[in-house]
Parts: sequence; structure tokens; C-alpha cells
Amino acid sequence: MVQVAYPGVYVEEVSSGVRPIAAASTSIAAFIGVAEKGLLGKAVRVYNFTEYQNKYGGFLGNSFLSHSVYQFFNNGGSQCSIIRVSGENTESAAITLNDRGLSAQASLIITASSPGVWGNRLAVLITNGTNDTGDKTDNLLGNEFDLTVFMEGETSPLERFQNLTMVPGAANFVETVISASKYIRVAVNQATTNFQAGTSRGSGVPTPLAGTGRTWMRINVNGDGYQEIHLEDALGAGPGQVADLATDANIAVAIVYVVTRLTKQRASTNQNAFDNFACVVDSGVLLLTSGLAGLTSAVNIAPSVNGSQNCTALLNLGTLEEGVETGGAAIIRPRNNPAGTPPDNFFLVGDNAAPTADVAAVTAGSDGDPINNDQAYIEALQLLNDVDDVSLISVPGIGSSAVVGAGINYCANRSLSDCFFIGDMSQDDDTVDEAKTFMAAISPKNSYGAVYLPWVKMLDPTGISPDPILAPPSGFVAGLYAKTDGRRGVWKAPAGTEAALGNALGLAANFTDVQQGNLNPLNINVIRQFASSGIILWGARTISSDPEWHYVPVRRMGIFLRVSIYRGIQWAVFEPNDVELWSSLRLNISSFMMTLYRQGAFQGSMPSAAFFVKCDGETTTQDDINAGIVNVLVGFAPLKPAEFVIVKISQKAGQTV
Repeated sequence: MVQVAYPGVYVEEVSSGVRPIAAASTSIAAFIGVAEKGLLGKAVRVYNFTEYQNKYGGFLGNSFLSHSVYQFFNNGGSQCSIIRVSGENTESAAITLNDRGLSAQASLIITASSPGVWGNRLAVLITNGTNDTGDKTDNLLGNEFDLTVFMEGETSPLERFQNLTMVPGAANFVETVISASKYIRVAVNQATTNFQAGTSRGSGVPTPLAGTGRTWMRINVNGDGYQEIHLEDALGAGPGQVADLATDANIAVAIVYVVTRLTKQRASTNQNAFDNFACVVDSGVLLLTSGLAGLTSAVNIAPSVNGSQNCTALLNLGTLEEGVETGGAAIIRPRNNPAGTPPDNFFLVGDNAAPTADVAAVTAGSDGDPINNDQAYIEALQLLNDVDDVSLISVPGIGSSAVVGAGINYCANRSLSDCFFIGDMSQDDDTVDEAKTFMAAISPKNSYGAVYLPWVKMLDPTGISPDPILAPPSGFVAGLYAKTDGRRGVWKAPAGTEAALGNALGLAANFTDVQQGNLNPLNINVIRQFASSGIILWGARTISSDPEWHYVPVRRMGIFLRVSIYRGIQWAVFEPNDVELWSSLRLNISSFMMTLYRQGAFQGSMPSAAFFVKCDGETTTQDDINAGIVNVLVGFAPLKPAEFVIVKISQKAGQTV
């Protein structure tokens, strides 16, 4: 409320009370089946068939999941969720690489991103990183490494990850970087003890510093941060001091003197890294060593901020002077691949000889035991419990009455009853009697699903068969559901001459009018081939015998209204349960229903004949108010398809003038 304080005009925004209800999606499908690869136990959304192939692989001979997803997108689908199922004892391909220590220990475990035989064809190439300077021909030099992923027999890489490190917490830590890989996962062996103290080795013989005035440089020990050190602080006659900086040995002693007197800057740094610091002349060059070994152990040299007094160039220290800095984790990084050219020098993730000097262990990928019953598919339905925007469900190619019964029962018993099941018959069910037997075995029967036959002929996408192959109809049908919803609306039956199957070359059986006349009373939807229209859906019945929900568009319209209104009135929860709330609910729901009416979603020549919304003192009694309940009644007159069009023709008798 505006607080008035002076004479004038005050402007205040006031809510109109209208909260638009958004139309729920009706065309997002979920497909359940066996795939070449991909996550198990989780529904994953894909938006095109290329993305599906990247995540779940190609076409299999023992599964029609890929075929159905392919035809779903071909026939108008835009997005779907995939649930991969498998038998017992599935295994992910894995290889454990040894480190570069003289006493080799397991270093890096590389695992295929998902279970399956497919992972046995993955190959990796380990090479030195590009950031490290120094002699790259020496395999003991270089803290960082590159990892490239190939597919066996191919020379073009799938992925390349550069300048990886074994140091946890680093920005380029191998586990962190490769977590984004589409093909592999990696884990550093936390039990390794082969780490060492970090070192910094000069690239050449140091120049005497006496009389140069250049005695400053910066040092970073074990990642504690750079600190300026002044080597002239070591001049003197006390313990650890030197008389001058004219010899290599004196310079080494001076470095030890000033570094061991530094104080750590970070609480997490162990002071022993400074207290036990060492510097010696090794093979004519300076070798600086951290006082504490470990994965993060390191000695890094940088030029002094006092450029004219910097001594790193004279001492040939630091990577800018081509010095070699080796971290404590350098020794535990995996060995480089054997010499050779791809594909001869790959490590095969799941099919490599072990143990060897380079490879500690290998686990072959496995697709698991064959699925010999329907239970795996039925149990997979529960993985959709937390997916609230899926509206179509199919288990393509599993022509089982038990699966169809479980599917429609699951759809009906979801918390919002918001899904519709599209069922396939068996590939061999191509006669009237076989179809009758299949339908008789479905239990329970309700309006939350439909069954289609026969199977559809399509080109073999693998190119193996020169002749068309048979594929289950559910993928085609789900795509046509989505296409019809987008073009006409969920209230339009997904059948008729507009519902022609794309990429269909024929049918397993061509049913006649008489044969369909025997199947129609059993609520079996037949796919027919007509010379003038092609291959089309020629049925739109649910499995239910309830005349109220006899047709697919009526049931799906009911689902659509239920979900849309449910989501659109969440704002009403905890509002005061009185006339104002009831009026707002009527206004919002009526506005939504009127929009649908204008789109032709309901039967009736005027809105009052097409739908009603009632929410008042009659629907919500005082007892309801006391219990915190508000009741809204919404009714609609559904459009039912003109399944039988009867044309009466009579002759007109000749008339004389």
C-alpha cells in the first residue's frame, strides 16, 4: 500500500490476479532397452540421434533401441530420455598403468566411461606434456603429460587432453580435467608411495656472482608461494655462511643458508620443506631439492622483481633459463607409451597384455549376461519416477504382454498419472489369431496405453543387409505422436492419412479391411499400407474397454489437462482458503480452458457446452476449509475421432417435366 505524505498523484502496480497456466509438454518420450554403451540405472535426455550415438553407440543385432530412437527423430520427435538396461555381470573396460619409478607401482587407472565390450576398443596414448621444458627424450623428466584417446584401428584422435598433472587440487589435475571426457574416466592411485622431493636443476654451469651485484632471485618451495631471497645474506663467518660467492660450492651453500631461514607463508605448508632444504653441485650444475617429499613437493625459481640485480640468468636456474623443475608427483605419472607410431603404440583400455613394465592390470569390458526375461525392462520403468516431464514411454522390440501390462500399469500409477505407454507386439505376431492371443494376455488393461502392429520394414542402417529389415513400430509411432501434437494438438488422433510413417518401406504383414474389422473390437491399432496414402497409422484406440477413455487423443487430452492445471495452480498452496482464492482459481483455469477451446480442443458450439470450471462454496464446504482443502471441478467435452465415416448413397428417380 502506498504511504501518502504530500499532495499529489501516487502510482501503484496492482496484480491482475491472472496467473497464466502453461501448457504441459505431451511429446517427450522415454525409450528403454539394450545399448552398446552409456550409463546404466539412469534416464538421460538426448535431443537428436547424433547425440544418442555419442552417448549410447550404434545399432545392435540383439536390440531395437537404436532403431526406434532413430525413427522417433525421423518421424517428428524432438527430445527423449534413454534408459539403458543390461544383464548381470556387466563390466567396464579398465587398464592400470604403472608409474615411472624404478620400482614400478600402479599409477593411473583408466576406465571406459560406461560398461560394455565397446570399451575394449578404446586406446590411449601417453606422451610428455608441452609445458615442461628440458630434455624431453629423457622419460624421467617432465611433470606433466598428455593423454590422447583413440578408437582401435583409427589414427584420428577422439579426444586429447594436454599438460595433465598427478597433483590433487591443481587446476590441471588429471581426474578433474578428464571428468569431461565422453569416453573415459581416470583415477590416480592414492596408495602409491613412489613420490619424491621436488627439484630444480640448472641448465648449465653457474657463473660466479662475486662482484656482479646480481644476487637476488625468487623461490617457491612446495607451492608455498614465491619469496625473494638475497644470497649476500649468507656472507659471513657464522655457521652455514660463506666468505664469498665466487665458487659453485659457495653459491650452493649460500642458497641453502637463505632458504632454510625462510618462514612458510601458508598454514598448510610443512615448515620442513624449508628447514631440510638442500642444494648441491651435481655434474657441474646446481641442484636444489625440497626438504619434504610428497605429491605437491616442488622447487620453482623465478627472476627477482629487482631486474638489474637478478641472478637466475647467471646461475642458469628456472624454466626461463631452460632449467628443469621436477615435482614430487612427476615420478608417479604414467610411463609414456612404447616407441612407435599409431596404432602400434596404443595402450588398449580393455584388451592389453598385463602385467608388463608399463601396465599393471587390465579388466576386459563385458556386456553382461543375456537378458532372458522381461523383469529387467519392467524394473527399469521405476527409473522414470523422478523424471516429471516425460509423457510417452516405450520398450521397443520387447513384444511381451507382460511388459505392455507393466508399462500401462506404471503409467496409470505414477503420482500424477502423466504418461502414456506405446506397446509393440512380437515380430512374429502378424496374424489375427496371434494378435488376439497377445491382447488376451495383457494384464491389467487400462486407458494409459495403446498397442500397434505389425512391425515395419526399414533400410538396414548398418548396411549389412541389402534387404529391408523389420523394426518395431513404437519408435515410428512415438515420433508421429510428437509430430501430430505439434501440428494439430494432443486432441487430434495420431492416425489417418496425416500420420504417414517416415522412412518406412513396407510392413511385416498387410492386413485387410476384414482382418482389421476383427482386431478393432479388441482395441488393437493396425498400421496399414494404402496405394494413395502410403504406410499410415490406421487406429487410435487405447487398451481400455471403458467407453469414456476409448480413444488415444481423449486419454492423452485428459493427461494434458491434469498436468497443466496441476503445475499451473501451485501458487494457490497456503493461500487463504476463501472466496478470493476460489475466484482466482476459476479465473485462471477458465482462461486456460478458453485458450484451448479457441484452438479447437473441445467439442461444443460455445464455451459453456465445451467445458466448465467450478470452485465455490458448493465444491468446498466448511469441513473442507477446516481440513485445508479447496476443491476445483473441471469438466471438458472431448473431441473423439471420426473412426467410422458412413456415407449413404441413394438413387434419384428420373422425373419428367
